[in-house]
Amino acid sequence: MVGQVLADLGHTGAAPAFALFDAWDQALGDAAEHCEPVDLRRGVLDVAVDSSVWAQHLQMRRVEILRALAQAMGEGAPTDLRFRVR
Repeated sequence: MVGQVLADLGHTGAAPAFALFDAWDQALGDAAEHCEPVDLRRGVLDVAVDSSVWAQHLQMRRVEILRALAQAMGEGAPTDLRFRVR
């Protein structure tokens, strides 16, 4: 939502980051309470997670999460995920 507004206003530099945050909760569902995106570089999204158990759970859902983010974000979506315990 915010990303689209910024893009509509011509502020395309920040739009992908806001698009990610807009799509994150939808892509993760209830699991979003246990993790947050912290950095996106060269298509790899670093995600801080509450515990190693959550890191493992999310790693098993990696393909599903990437697919949901790609559907929501389009071309600017991450191509890989890296989970790290906070």
